[in-house]
This record gives sequence, C-alpha cells and structure tokens, in this order.
Amino acid sequence: MIVDTIANAPKYFSAHPLFAKAFEYIRNTDLQALAVGKYDIQGDELKVAVMSKKGMTREESAAKFECHDRHIDIQLCLNGAETIGWKPREDCASPKGDYNPEKDVQFYADAPDMYFGLKPGQFAIFFPEDVHAPMIGEDEIKKLVIKVKI
Repeated sequence: MIVDTIANAPKYFSAHPLFAKAFEYIRNTDLQALAVGKYDIQGDELKVAVMSKKGMTREESAAKFECHDRHIDIQLCLNGAETIGWKPREDCASPKGDYNPEKDVQFYADAPDMYFGLKPGQFAIFFPEDVHAPMIGEDEIKKLVIKVKI
C-alpha cells in the first residue's frame, strides 16, 4: 500500500508501467466536473470509477472488506474526508464467500488492522495484497478509483 499526495505521484511511476498514464489522466482531467460513473482511459488496462455518496460507518465498510487479484486500485479523494481500513491479505484468515473473477473481488470477514484518513488531493494505492475497507466518513465523499490491470 502507498499513501501520498498527488504532488508526489511521480515517485511511484516505476512501480507499474501504467501508473504514469493513470496519473496523467488525473493531472489532465477536470476531476470536479466528472460526473459519477465509469470511464475508460485505456481499454481494459485502465478504467476509472467516480463515486459520490455519504460516508459509511466502520462496520458498514468492513462488511465489504475487499481486495483484488487482477487489478491495483488508485483511490483519490476529491471532496470530503475519507477514512479507509487496511490489513495485509496474508493476515486475513476468514474469506467471505469465493473469489468473484467477473468482478475481480474477494471479500473477507476479518477486521482491519489499522485505519488512515485521506483528504482532497491525497491518494492510496492498493495492490492485490492489500485488503481495504473504503468510504468511511460522516459526510459526503467524492472519490475517483482507477483500476490498473496487472
């Protein structure tokens, strides 16, 4: 997992060949004008989801404690204050159902080990080994999630 600000994004371009393109999209797009929905950046390799909704409680978010096998998530907070729960996948012992290959998601019944906050302009990168519980907060949260194919 990586947590940082957009200003420092170039430090992570070498971590994956598509990261530069993903952050180029962030840099060159009017993110506040983006409507809620899904967008393609580069076919199946880079996709964007924009969401805006009232934050959840820790318990509500942990009910969908998730990770992915075939994608890396770049999650960028656009408006509001978001808290995210995290735990290493290797420490999760309670899968919740089977892996869904169509949606590339595995849920866990485990609880996060830690929580951290994101405010506008900050992002988190979740690799397949990072189980995460996002969208925790009291107010409206608008965020962008870029799915980077591994």
